[in-house]
Amino acid sequence: MKKIITAVSLALLSAAAIAQYTGPGPKPGYTGPSGMPAAPVKQLLEHGKDDQYATLRGRIVRYLGDKHYLFADQSGQMRVEIDPKHFPLHQPIDDKTTVEITGKLDKELLGKAELDVKQLRVIPK
Repeated sequence: MKKIITAVSLALLSAAAIAQYTGPGPKPGYTGPSGMPAAPVKQLLEHGKDDQYATLRGRIVRYLGDKHYLFADQSGQMRVEIDPKHFPLHQPIDDKTTVEITGKLDKELLGKAELDVKQLRVIPK
């Protein structure tokens, strides 16, 4: 009997542990504006710190090979690394599509910088 009570208790406790948060805040699949203001590329390249998270708004203007792309906004261009899983399904993106990308800046000592994109969102026209 103790084994059954223990098994039921563990099952109930583990179910509570994997319950999803349903309170206020962004929902999964949220498509509104991000909470982090978009920074201009020029500002990020000049003043950004290594491992800093940043959000950029602009266009992916060129494929450079592998997971690397050239991203541009009004202030300049920079290299970004985008894993294919971050591209939205069934939504083509070309060099005229405005996107918002959020990621971690990888800045080397010699001034080379690249944004490792963790999230990509298409901005509706």
